Amino acid sequence: MSAPGPVFLIDDEKHIRVAGTQMLELTGYDVRAFSSPVEALPLLDSEWSGVIISDIKMPDMDGLTFLGKVLEIDRDLPVILVTGHGDINMAVNAIRDGAYDFLEKPFSSEHLGDVIKRAMEKRALTLENRSLRRVLETQGSGTGPLVGNTPRMERLRGLIAQIADTDADVLILGETGTGKELVARSLHDQSGRRARNYVAINCGALPESMIESELFGHEAGAFTGAQKRRIGKFEHANGGTLFLDEIENMPLPLQTRLLRALQERSIERLGSNDLISLDLRVVAASKIDLMEASAAGTFREDLYYRLNVVSLEIPPLRERSEDIPLLFQHFVQLAASRYQREPLLPTPAQMHRLSSHDWPGNVRELRNCAERYLLLGDCAPQQVDEAGESWLEDGLKLPQQVEHFERSIIEQALSRHKGNIKETLETLGLPRKTLYDKMRKHGLDRQDYR
Repeated sequence: MSAPGPVFLIDDEKHIRVAGTQMLELTGYDVRAFSSPVEALPLLDSEWSGVIISDIKMPDMDGLTFLGKVLEIDRDLPVILVTGHGDINMAVNAIRDGAYDFLEKPFSSEHLGDVIKRAMEKRALTLENRSLRRVLETQGSGTGPLVGNTPRMERLRGLIAQIADTDADVLILGETGTGKELVARSLHDQSGRRARNYVAINCGALPESMIESELFGHEAGAFTGAQKRRIGKFEHANGGTLFLDEIENMPLPLQTRLLRALQERSIERLGSNDLISLDLRVVAASKIDLMEASAAGTFREDLYYRLNVVSLEIPPLRERSEDIPLLFQHFVQLAASRYQREPLLPTPAQMHRLSSHDWPGNVRELRNCAERYLLLGDCAPQQVDEAGESWLEDGLKLPQQVEHFERSIIEQALSRHKGNIKETLETLGLPRKTLYDKMRKHGLDRQDYR
């Protein structure tokens, strides 16, 4: 999170401005005091990064009128109202209208500091998410893995743009879930073949007995059950792009035939002696080192060199953790559109938890987490043990897991009721003080769910 923004302190009484300025400066804030809201308004805009503290009763312009004008500039600018005892109902109504919070006189410096800190974090997060949205708009509307600002992702996008409109075959390397198929699709969409077929086949998902027919097709009667001619993936992709995912799983005997098809750019259907000329680009992908597979005798070395005209490597998510906020925001927006819900902003604590996770499932795992967050308000990364049972973060003892569960339930209720404390109390069946104590313990702020 960036350094805290400025604090505007607005009060018509000089001694309050002086005392408040001194107190906040001792806490480390950059404070600017005004005797009237009229002086502060011209200095505010939608990119202003600070927090406003304003008295309600002032002669030139009262705090509620000022609040309305601030929210016209930016609905998310945090305004904290300072009230006397008789103004509490008025302040509560102001919060419903968009004020961040209110402070009842007299208040302690600790309470003021806590409210400002939470408001400042919320403002920084709002501006960060707006920035992320602008980046996403410039990077297109793909499904996600090509989104990112890290040097390796910028280089990957640059390489794709550089080679997309050539006929060079490409080998894509990356762990499971990094987005190899999206890279293949991006190569096709940016090429001159974009109007022709893009055909994808997972070499690890088909039985060995079927993959040859799937790739090369067959004539009627070529084998038992072949009642009519079938066009294979190679032929269907003619003029376009053929994507061979998990190429490392292709059986060795079929690798020989694939090598010949790539070298000669022609195939024969099973049961036929007629050559079919091909004009297509082949993009292959692997999650393992094919040179190591070649040394182990499970992958043909000559096929590796034939496929590896150009190689593109997708970094795992743990090596580009700076992209996690951008990707998470992107996936939340996609999920919000898909499920027709309002996108929720994660709290700073939640975003820290996301950024510190190592994401063994890479971008695919992050996308699932974003969807779960939108639907349930829970963005705790899930792990899976060898038996396939999901559990929380590694090494947590029972009391810690109970705390995680408790926090998740409270977050879900706050999310469902958009931060409404009364409705959250009724859903959870908790006394008001108990709920506030638990929210304080877990670092939850109802404003984050409004």
